[in-house]
Amino acid sequence: MNISLDDYIINHIEAEPDYLKKIYRNTNIRLLNPRMQSGHYQGRLLKLFTQIINPNNILEIGTFSGYATLCIAEGMSNKAHIDTIEIDDELEDFIQDNFLLSPFADKITLHIGDALTIVPKLNKTFELAFIDGNKRHYCQYFDTIFSYIAPNGIILVDNTLWSGKVLNIPQDNDYQTKEIVKFNKYMCQRSDIDQIILPIRDGLTIIRKK
Repeated sequence: MNISLDDYIINHIEAEPDYLKKIYRNTNIRLLNPRMQSGHYQGRLLKLFTQIINPNNILEIGTFSGYATLCIAEGMSNKAHIDTIEIDDELEDFIQDNFLLSPFADKITLHIGDALTIVPKLNKTFELAFIDGNKRHYCQYFDTIFSYIAPNGIILVDNTLWSGKVLNIPQDNDYQTKEIVKFNKYMCQRSDIDQIILPIRDGLTIIRKK
């Protein structure tokens, strides 16, 4: 029997909680593009990063099903809180129902709308942020949240390898790939951060604010 490295890893890490299994299944049944949600592998990584960083305030841009949100919440201390922003108002009820399946609903505030306008109104400093929203706005997201990130704070950015498309010159109308290529170059040019791209799932960039 052949087994992929991803399957091997999943079989040798912490088990996925039952409520996350249910959310993952429901997302695959009910939503278009279910692969947009974080899965078991990345979810356990998000939990562990959160435990290591031990943040009080966390920001997430791009809630989608709430799977990643709950993985982060699972790693939070009792005093921590996460603000998560989703632009698609049709997902609101689905997300809130998913949060209620977990023990962490009271640690999460869901904001529906444009992160570029919502983040400044939150008036918070965040020790951890996770960017997984509209790929066309990655540079804008980063610039918007950066002043609200604490010194030594961590920003995690998903999909920065974009199924390997970053290796090729994007087509003129491939705005998502163009933006991710632009974002990756932008991160390399900045002297006020440390950053590295991990080849996990679709690419996960870890950024530390100096």
